[in-house]
Amino acid sequence: MNLSCIDANRFKNICLFTFFISFIFISCNKNSNIRNPYLPELDFEFSINLNLPLYSDLKFTGGSILVNDFGHKGIILYNLNNNIYLAWEASCPNHMPNSCSKTKLLGSLAECECENYQYSLATGQLINPSPNNNNQYSMINYGVRVTGNSLVIYN
Repeated sequence: MNLSCIDANRFKNICLFTFFISFIFISCNKNSNIRNPYLPELDFEFSINLNLPLYSDLKFTGGSILVNDFGHKGIILYNLNNNIYLAWEASCPNHMPNSCSKTKLLGSLAECECENYQYSLATGQLINPSPNNNNQYSMINYGVRVTGNSLVIYN
């Protein structure tokens, strides 16, 4: 095998590799998730101690509480299965925050006080969509980390 053949193969491999990498970067679109236009991103981190009586509802599967001090209208914490806890924005995701847009807890659902939209606390999905509204957003989910008897909620 001569040197020019090796150089041609190497050049061909470099071109294929460059094309492949370029394709990956072009295919990865940072805007693939549609961001809710009504609720801008917030930056926070706080923890709660599950041993405190205030949070006793979170000791049972399906238990939920509302923490008013964070988020746009508060944060709903939900015990999915005693190992996984979920945190949701308490502001209804389908309109601008206003006097009636805070959701209230109804068992394993959250209900918007404006138009009675109901959301699953297990998935965040809207379960009773309006037939004439195309912009039906799910609840905004925040991160939850379990550390011993505490939950750290963050965004």
